[in-house]
This record gives sequence, structure tokens and C-alpha cells, in this order.
Amino acid sequence: MTTPLAITDIPALDDRRLRAELEALLEDAVNSGASVGYHAPLESHWKRTFWDGVEAQLYGGAHRLLIAHGPEGELLGSVQLALCTKPNGAHRAEVQKLLVFTRHRRNGVARRLMAAVEDAARGLGRSLLVLDTLKGDSGEPFYEATGWRRAGLIPGYTVEADGAFGDTVLFYKTL
Repeated sequence: MTTPLAITDIPALDDRRLRAELEALLEDAVNSGASVGYHAPLESHWKRTFWDGVEAQLYGGAHRLLIAHGPEGELLGSVQLALCTKPNGAHRAEVQKLLVFTRHRRNGVARRLMAAVEDAARGLGRSLLVLDTLKGDSGEPFYEATGWRRAGLIPGYTVEADGAFGDTVLFYKTL
């Protein structure tokens, strides 16, 4: 089943309602096991700190935030694009923090967000995208199924809540 949705490139996080929805999205992702840099249960100050950082990056101009919202305007998910600003990297960007509310997963939201972020990158003259995901996470087969190529693995990249180290898988896609 595919959820009807619209995707918007958000230039700033000055909408209080959207900001609250984004904080709830991050909390939902972390508390459902997503490896996005935090451990469950996600404390309130981390939600604010995370989105404050995204807001600062948006103002810097080298970052994009795309959100998917449903027909009633409800937030379904988001994804970010970090543009390389170095002269030798003007052709590349990093896809970061693909997040979809658990209640909207398996409905095509993530696929549509990834297609949109790839289109945005193309529109900005980017021809190479990279991303990483926790080895064994649901993201790994998802990225492979959407045309991303495995570039390698970094062992012990993350520290999980139980203290164990987690490996990260690097992916790239040529546009």
C-alpha cells in the first residue's frame, strides 16, 4: 500500500508545530530502535538539541531538510541532505537521518523520501551521494533494494545502549 503524500523542502525550522512534530518523529525513531545517534528512551533535551543542530545547518545553507506529509498535513517522515562545501567535493552530498513514523512504515514513505532527496541532490548539481547505516538494521536491505551500492564496513563505529559496539555499513549512489 502506498500512502498519499507530499514532500516539501523546508528552509528553516521556525514553525513551532512542525518543530514539535519533528521532535516526536525523532523520539519515535529512537524508541523503535533506529540507529540515529541516540539510545532509547530518548530524553527531551536530546530532541531539542538534535533539531537545534539541524536548524543551524539549514541557516548555513549547506543542508537540506525534506519532509513528507500526508493529505491532512500530518508529518510522516523526513530525510536530510548535507552538501559538501569543499571545492573538490562540490559534486557530492551525504544523505542523513531518514526517519519515518513507525505507524507509517511499509507504505512507501521512505522510498518516496529517498527519491525526493536524490532529485534534490541532482537539482543542486550533485552526482554522488553517500550514507551509512547500522549493520543488520532494516536500512541495509532497503538501501540495496533502492539501488544503493555497498562501499564497505567500519567495525565498532557505534556504541549501543548495552555497551556493545556496532558496525556501520557505508553506501553510495551515483546519480
